[in-house]
Amino acid sequence: MKNLTTSILFILLTLTSNLVKAESDKNITVRGKVIDAETKEPLEYATVSFYSQVENKIIDGVITDANGEFNLKVAKGIYNINIEYISYKTAKLTNKNITQNLDLGVISLKIDFESLEAVQVVAERTTVEIKLDKKIYNIGKDLTTAGGTVSDALNNVPSVSVDIEGSISLRGNENVRILINGKPSAMAGFGDTNVLSQLPAEAIERVEVITSPSARYGAEGTAGILNIILRQKETLGFNGSLNLTAGNPDNIGVSTNINYRTEKFNLFSNFGFRYFNSPRNSFNDTEYFDRIINNVSTAPEYERIREDAEVERLNRNYNASLGMEYFLSKKTSLTGSVFYRYGEDRDTALNNSDRFNNGSIVEQTLRTEKQNEDGNNYQFALNYITKFNNDGHQLTADVQFEKGSEEQFTYINEDYLVTNQSNPEPFQIEKVNEIEDEKESLFQVDYVLPIGKNTRFEAGYRGNFENSIKDYTLEQEDINTNTFFVNDTISNIFDYTENVNAVYTQYGTKFGEFSFLLGLRLENTQLKGKINSTLSDAELEDSFGFPIDTDFNKNYLGLFPTLNLIYNLSGSVEDSEESITIGYNRRINRPRGWFINPFPSRSSRTNIFQGNPNLNPAFASAFDLGYLKRWDKLTLTTSVYYQHETNSFEYVQENTGEQTSDGIDIIRTIPVNLSTNKRTGAEFGMLYNPEKWLRLNTSFNFFQFKTEGEFNDVDYGAKNTSWFARFSSKVSLPSKIDWQTNAFYRGARQNAQSETEGIFSLDLAFSKEIFNDNATISLNVRDLLNSRKRKSLTTTEFFSRYSENQWRQRQINLSFRYRFNQQKKRNERRNNQGGNGDDMDFEG
Repeated sequence: MKNLTTSILFILLTLTSNLVKAESDKNITVRGKVIDAETKEPLEYATVSFYSQVENKIIDGVITDANGEFNLKVAKGIYNINIEYISYKTAKLTNKNITQNLDLGVISLKIDFESLEAVQVVAERTTVEIKLDKKIYNIGKDLTTAGGTVSDALNNVPSVSVDIEGSISLRGNENVRILINGKPSAMAGFGDTNVLSQLPAEAIERVEVITSPSARYGAEGTAGILNIILRQKETLGFNGSLNLTAGNPDNIGVSTNINYRTEKFNLFSNFGFRYFNSPRNSFNDTEYFDRIINNVSTAPEYERIREDAEVERLNRNYNASLGMEYFLSKKTSLTGSVFYRYGEDRDTALNNSDRFNNGSIVEQTLRTEKQNEDGNNYQFALNYITKFNNDGHQLTADVQFEKGSEEQFTYINEDYLVTNQSNPEPFQIEKVNEIEDEKESLFQVDYVLPIGKNTRFEAGYRGNFENSIKDYTLEQEDINTNTFFVNDTISNIFDYTENVNAVYTQYGTKFGEFSFLLGLRLENTQLKGKINSTLSDAELEDSFGFPIDTDFNKNYLGLFPTLNLIYNLSGSVEDSEESITIGYNRRINRPRGWFINPFPSRSSRTNIFQGNPNLNPAFASAFDLGYLKRWDKLTLTTSVYYQHETNSFEYVQENTGEQTSDGIDIIRTIPVNLSTNKRTGAEFGMLYNPEKWLRLNTSFNFFQFKTEGEFNDVDYGAKNTSWFARFSSKVSLPSKIDWQTNAFYRGARQNAQSETEGIFSLDLAFSKEIFNDNATISLNVRDLLNSRKRKSLTTTEFFSRYSENQWRQRQINLSFRYRFNQQKKRNERRNNQGGNGDDMDFEG
């Protein structure tokens, strides 16, 4: 030990001596200033690196200050000097023989448009970027989402709509795949889009709307893909932001992102807490018809039932992410990250039920449902990238593991308030305990090989392996003994596995004004499910009314070709102001676990949701034709699209033939494979900046679905024509105040059984810059008119039901955001972190 200590001391003394000598040789001062070539604004945190001309390795370096200036002492010598800034072209000064103090003067850097993949936000002007397979929207400046959630932000993206229950659709189609930073993620809740209503909107950098995905992306999602790119600062040094929110109904939120970047590594983190009350209400008015049983007309127990429900939803959510990107060399980096989310939900629902005969109330009940839910998700991710040169030749590898658990306990009680029964039998108290464990792993390798200047070849592999186990136990009260027993006919364990292995290749090139990307993806899907229940297969078939497989193992092998083209009408790709895009792709829609599980929900005694183990994947072929025209102050985008889907999923409602203990027919909703679904549509978008103080944004989407098919000898063919439109205006007022208004309208729609009225909502927001533009205070009102309600009428041969649902009431938020060590405007430009690097940057 003594010899070891002596050796260490000797080494330290030697290193210190050499360091002191080296520093003493640095007696020459080099200074200068770095600015943006176009705006002439100083670039803070630009990197100035000095390379030894002999050894071609970095000797010293410095970053610029808030004024873009730098000052560094170096030793005499001949240097190559690189001046770099994220998303700008590198300035190089070669063979600089430095023998005395030197002033390099003002160095201007130009934007590198080829490497810049993020949407540009310059002086509050919003632009849309069109690539071969996607449109990219920056929503970081959306005032109406301040203090809101990811779902709120998505609802303001053209082509996207979020309904009152949080379901996300793209061009009116709900089968959309949600990715986080280009990959499936625990942040998206294992496919449960409701989780997106718990993550803060401030975490989003931009949203990529991918309507014609290239072969690099997974084939899941017949509507397309929404790729949510999260904020990740690339600025050198220490920087970050703090967000505070308070609102009514109760909405308290705190979130922060803290980042530290050097030439060798980049540390990034996000932390957030949110407490909110999201009350909802619903109303159902059902009229039951006489039924024909054995050629005899039978009247229902109650001619009409009216239900009025109010739900108080208290939620606490915590989320945290921490990661580090380590630069092994100038061309190779390794990034590791961990994400964790914990949530607590405490819901209380009161459902008043009025039952009528001959126009008079004969019975009233009050159903109380208390639900406690605790859940957590965590994710570990590792990314490796090596760039063999500066021309795009690279290899990336990703490993990702996610695990989630959720425990839900529900207490259900119903009491008579009014009844005409002389001695009514009391309702059973029910206790439902659900424990669900989910895990998912991802392995992905992508290789990109440029061939010449304008051609690129890609190939890769992705393996996604998911498993969920749901343990469902129903306890019911024994009326005679007031004790509880387990209902074995409904309690079950459902084990569901989805494994997808895929390989792909794609080839792209551009020549003159024409670019194309051709790809082919081969995917093998394995869907396995096992239902553990005390019921036999025959008993399950009798109970559910159709044959089901309680232990299935299905395999599907599919080829998914993709083709995307751009023709630039106004000249070269780099200077394009007008272009036409054409896209074709084949997609798959795989049933999720809750679509498969055949055991009915218990949220209502009379209206239940039931899964269908017989569901098979749906396949779709989609065509897209788009047009872009960009003027100085106006950007216009239009497209028409067509999709033909086979084995498409459709919800049907039918009478189970069973009744509750008090004689009410039980109606179930079940997903089934119908034969075909044809979707046709057109969309239009316009961004207009007539003045520096005014920004206008509008979009319109028209679509028609035509469904053909039948289930249980009932024809469910239907034609659904609908549309939605949004308008947004942003006005910059004096005293650094911004005013934004968003309006959204979804037109009426219909299917084989239901007609739904149109929905209108209006959002309003104001913001002001304070503290020398380092902070922003915002006030916004979402759904100002409290009009975001879904009203529908469902008609079958057994009943007619009118429904009103309001998932969330008007929300008022006051938000405060403080930024430290950040530049507000152009200095916010950064590389595309977490994107896929696909589509060859062929921009329109």
